[in-house]
Amino acid sequence: MLMALFVPLVLVLERLLGYSPRLYALVGHPVTWFGQVISFLEQRLNKSSQSPQQQRRSGICALVLLLLLVCAGSIITQQILRAIPFGWIGEILLATTFLAQKELARAVHAVAQALEKSLSAGREAVSHIVGRDPQALDQAGVSRAAIETLAESTSDGVVAPWFWLVLLGLPGIALYKAINTADSMIGHMNERYRHYGWAAAKLDDLVNWIPARVSAVLITAACFFVPHASPSTAWATAKRDARKHASPNSGWPEAAFAGALGFALGGPRSYDGTIVDLPTFGRGKSELAGSDILHALVLYRATLNVLLALSIAIALLLFAGTG
Repeated sequence: MLMALFVPLVLVLERLLGYSPRLYALVGHPVTWFGQVISFLEQRLNKSSQSPQQQRRSGICALVLLLLLVCAGSIITQQILRAIPFGWIGEILLATTFLAQKELARAVHAVAQALEKSLSAGREAVSHIVGRDPQALDQAGVSRAAIETLAESTSDGVVAPWFWLVLLGLPGIALYKAINTADSMIGHMNERYRHYGWAAAKLDDLVNWIPARVSAVLITAACFFVPHASPSTAWATAKRDARKHASPNSGWPEAAFAGALGFALGGPRSYDGTIVDLPTFGRGKSELAGSDILHALVLYRATLNVLLALSIAIALLLFAGTG
């Protein structure tokens, strides 16, 4: 409950400052630390000689070890900080490292800027934020890829960590990011990770279930503050198209963005030379350009404003309840 009172400040600080590149160069980032643990465990526990059942058990064991380590570390850190004068400042600063408001906007805006120079520059910029083959993308494909990443990451890079921060404080947001990092690294349906990463993928689906739907609501509410964005179409599209996605969660923010902006997102894409036929979200235009990425960023920032307003409301209610 204490951290929930400070969540608005966490959001504002991270949105303004982000994570210091100098600090990253010096000590890395908590997510990279999680990644190192995940890689260490995977190298020792994921053996191709194992049966699928053994690989699944190994993956569960690795995930449990990761979460125990993160849980213990975050709780101990939290208790130490709360025991010293002004330690709450350190707790707030640590919490900001698990949000991606500023970096997400920067990375997506960089794609729009690159497209103004050339298609090849746009492909290079978008390759840093998507896993699909950038060389197979035309201008519309690059623009859709950037907007799709923006939409999906609004949920798992901002709203979901915010949700677990409000609910469980610093341990909650740290555990969420550990789960999300594990899913991004080993939760793949390929030969190497199909069984080993099963637990990470399933747990990530679970912890994102509520935040993904909250994201669609926030995006819909943000439409009221964005010119030419349609809240009714955003929500209708989310309800109609979200279920098309293979993920139980990713379709909600993506469909909401598509409906809000009058775009058609998704569709076939290439991964490692293989064409994957994915569903389309929204019934608007699909021939997008850099200017459409900028329009999507306006909706994104409005969504962040709605999230901040909601956080302030929650903090005031909690403060009133303790008074």
